[in-house]
This record gives sequence, C-alpha cells and structure tokens, in this order.
Amino acid sequence: MTTLTSPHDLLAAVPFLIGYHPENSLVLVAIRNGSVGMAMRVDYQERYEPDYIDILIGHLVREGADSTLIVAYLPDGSQTKAPFIEDFHRSLEKSSIAVQEVLLVCDGRWRQALCLDLACCPPGGNLLPEISDSIVTVEQVFAGRALPFADSRDLSKSLHSQSKDKKILEVLENLEGRSTIYLEQSDHQRFAQEGARAIDQLLAEFAEKGHSDHKERIGLVLFNLLDLQVRDYALGMADEENSKTLLDLWRWLTSIAPAGYAAPPATLYAELLYESGSGALAMKALERAFEDCPDYQLAKLLRRTFAAGWPPSQFVAMRSELHPKICEAIFGEVVKE
Repeated sequence: MTTLTSPHDLLAAVPFLIGYHPENSLVLVAIRNGSVGMAMRVDYQERYEPDYIDILIGHLVREGADSTLIVAYLPDGSQTKAPFIEDFHRSLEKSSIAVQEVLLVCDGRWRQALCLDLACCPPGGNLLPEISDSIVTVEQVFAGRALPFADSRDLSKSLHSQSKDKKILEVLENLEGRSTIYLEQSDHQRFAQEGARAIDQLLAEFAEKGHSDHKERIGLVLFNLLDLQVRDYALGMADEENSKTLLDLWRWLTSIAPAGYAAPPATLYAELLYESGSGALAMKALERAFEDCPDYQLAKLLRRTFAAGWPPSQFVAMRSELHPKICEAIFGEVVKE
C-alpha cells in the first residue's frame, strides 16, 4: 500500500485493510519503517481495560511497528471526547511506539484528535471524503483488490450460499454414497489424488475465468476438502504467484458451498487472509466456518493463533515445511490390489 500522507489517505485505506467500512470500531494500523503493516479492528469502547490495551499493543510490538495510526469509528450521535486516547498513549510510550495520527469518525464526519488548529480541524469535524477520491483506492483497484464491503454484515452475507445448485448437490450426494462403501487403503489414496488434482484443475480454471461452470469438479473439490489430507494439500499450495487467485477461489467456494461443506474453504480463506495482513477479515471468514461446523478443529486452531498475534511469516514457513510431506503422502506409490 502507498505511504499514507494525509488523513484522507488513511480514511480510504482502513476499509481496504480490514475488508469493509467499519462501524463502532477502533482500528490500529501498524507502521514499520514508514510502511503500512497489519491493521487490527476491535469493537469500540469509550474505555478499555489496561490489560486489553497491553494485548493490542503486544500485537504491534510483534509486528515490529515503530509507530501506529489510530482511527476510532464512534457510535452515531456520540459526544465522547475519546477518553481512551490518553490510556493508549501511556501504554504506547512504554513500548516506544509513536502515535502518528488519531482520527475520530462520527455521523459522516471526521476530525483529528491531536490537532488544535481550528482552521483545519473545526470542533464539528470535516465531511468524510469519498473513498473513490483517494489515490489509495486507485492503487488498490489497479493492484486487483476488490472494493471494500459496505459493512461487516455485507461481508458476512457474501460468504453465505445464496442458492442451492441442484447439479452440485447431486454430485455431492453421489460422492457421499461412494464414501459409505468399505474402502481399501489404495482406494483412499486414489481418491486423495483425485481430490488434489481436482483442486489443481479448478485453480487453473479459476485463474483463467474467475469462476467455474464445471459442476462435477466443484462438487468433487468441496467433497474432498472434507478429507484432512486433501485440505492440508490445499492449505500448502499457496505461493506468491497463485495466492491472489486462491483467495478469490476459496471465497467463491465458501459462498456457493451447501451446508456441511463451507467450513474447509472458509478456513482456507481465513488463513490466506491472515497471511496477507487482513486479520479482521480473516476472523469474519472463521465465523463463517464455525457457523457451518462449530467444532471444526483447524478453525479453532487458527482462531487461537490469530488472537495470539502469530506473525504471518510463521504460517508461510509452516506451510512450506508441511506441503512436501503431504504431497509425498498423496502422490506416493499406490498400494497394488
């Protein structure tokens, strides 16, 4: 993302950083050596407990931030003077993290909390600029990123199936029938290979067209992602060249998946989002996974690691180590019958 040189740039950047236009939120943006890093979004409160503030600042420290930008989206009609700012300042000073900017947004207006110049920051604030007027938006769209969702509800809605495709349901029903038959180990391996190759084919098709009309392949991928070995294959296949396409693919599959099949693609989507620095959006994707399968173990693990502030680089390293082992297990010698 471009260097943020003005409040207008920051106000335009936040929705891209978290994936949607926030409401009743506090957003902290990590800055390291002048570059924009991760953004954290939490529910807005007029006061935060000191221990909670320390947890948030701990995430900034692990990110290597030397400064931060703070944007508070206040409830409509709020008359608060943002009493939390002083609390954050004290804790940030202890961590040697500077506060570059604090913006307060309320009732369609914004003001700089640290500015005393009434000429540029009148008490009533300034009208929120249109997001399309910022160079940040131009750069993000040019880089292939979609415009942010209107709000978190719009985002959540996008991850839910809007219709039930009868052909995909038929494919899944046939595959479910196959899985009830006793299988030899060689059958399991062949089916894992079939699932992994279907993912590769769907990815190639999606990279070319941005969608797929191949219902048998879509059903085959959704069904096989229930297999932990195939899902882990999908988890490890991301790289610099295909990560953007995989993000689009997992989101799309989540949005069309029938009940009982959304948790794996939603969790894969969440993991890649976190790697890309979209932590708040990643948590929304995990919420979708839990709606589909409350006990989905990978989603539980990711929720804990996200909350602990694991650096995205650790996920990349972990995947790089795991993927060759998964490939060997799936594509190794098939047991002869």
